[in-house]
Amino acid sequence: MSKSSAQYSQYAQHHPHDHGRAFQRRPALAAAAAIPLPATDDAYTIVHAGKQVRFGPVVFWIVVGTVVLLGLWSAATATYFAFRDDVLTRLIARQAEMQYAYEDRIAELRAKVDRTTSRQLLDQEQFDQKLDQIMKRQTALESRATALGAMPDVTGSIPRATPQRGDSSQATPKPSPISDTVIFVAPPDREARLESRAPTVATPPTNQFAKNQGFDNVLVRLTTSLDQVERRQMAALSAVEEGMDSRMRRMRGVVSDLGLNLANLESAVPRTAMGGPFVPVKLTANAGPFEKQLSRINTTRAEMDRLNRTLALVPYRKPVIGEVEFTSGFGVRSDPFLGRPAMHTGLDFRAATGDPVRVTANGKVVSAGWSGGYGRMVEVDHGNGLSTRYGHLSEINVKVGEIVKIGQVVGLVGSTGRSTGPHLHYETRIEGEAVDPQKFLRAGVRLSAG
Repeated sequence: MSKSSAQYSQYAQHHPHDHGRAFQRRPALAAAAAIPLPATDDAYTIVHAGKQVRFGPVVFWIVVGTVVLLGLWSAATATYFAFRDDVLTRLIARQAEMQYAYEDRIAELRAKVDRTTSRQLLDQEQFDQKLDQIMKRQTALESRATALGAMPDVTGSIPRATPQRGDSSQATPKPSPISDTVIFVAPPDREARLESRAPTVATPPTNQFAKNQGFDNVLVRLTTSLDQVERRQMAALSAVEEGMDSRMRRMRGVVSDLGLNLANLESAVPRTAMGGPFVPVKLTANAGPFEKQLSRINTTRAEMDRLNRTLALVPYRKPVIGEVEFTSGFGVRSDPFLGRPAMHTGLDFRAATGDPVRVTANGKVVSAGWSGGYGRMVEVDHGNGLSTRYGHLSEINVKVGEIVKIGQVVGLVGSTGRSTGPHLHYETRIEGEAVDPQKFLRAGVRLSAG
């Protein structure tokens, strides 16, 4: 391929063997030379086997570009097939790595879900166990409250301070520490909605940890409330036991101070219509402090009831109502009629005519009528050698053989017999011998002081 111009086309071609010959212009070549050729400087000519092919620049560059593109494509194809296995291997390895990573992530998430589920199940189980314990404890406290409410010494509540005006924290009455039970508290979010009068504002949902914390707080509050109830019940029970023990000591002290035989007094107590099979008192093996203390209190109460029935036969009460005012005491005194020393066997209580005279202990009337210097007199036998006399009565309200109870009116104050004015002559006798009634009255004051 060569690039030619018009000036070369005007000369004829010659060969080396034509040297020496005279140059002759051939007619055909002359004729061809006579034909003018187009003058083109940008044409491209391809000469092959004596033939010339001319191309324009556009076609030429198109051909060249096509050949270059075919070469590049061939090179790329060869490179692809040469490195095809490595590329596929890397792609497969990459895909496998990504798949393993996704599987590991899925396994991790699944394990996390399993742990969360297990934790939730464990928390739920623990919550159920705690709630079951609280319910059992509440049931036990309710039974204790019932037992305390059945006790005559316990009113069922403990007085608390009166809330001050304007103190909103104490305005709402709380459950009684003995007879009332604990009410389960709503969760904090619901409690807030119930107690607040303001419109509720939408809040984002709480997570599981916050919910668990809320449940734990509720359980803690319930447990604290039950602890307070139990402490108040134990305090009330301890107060009852201390009161009973103190009264028992005073009652036994009264009997001891009076020099009486408790066994003889108990044997003199009239038996009422009572009976039933004997069932010994015993505690269960799992009895707690409350049950043991309650058992002691019940035993003490039974002994105290028996001692109360016994002391009901001891005349340590006053025969007249009101302040005690003696006009004459027990012992030697000047006789009001003779003016000589004489033994006064009783106490003279100042009173007005017609004032009621009451028996000082349970017993049976053995005398009711006129009796010498006593005037109208009533004598009551209290058993075990104890008896009392009520003299100078203006009226007698009982008869011989009648059973009288403490505080029953046996007559009215008067001035019959050897008397200088209206008053009550009161005597206390043991085995028929007169003793100072003030000894019994002082014992009664001591017993009622507690």
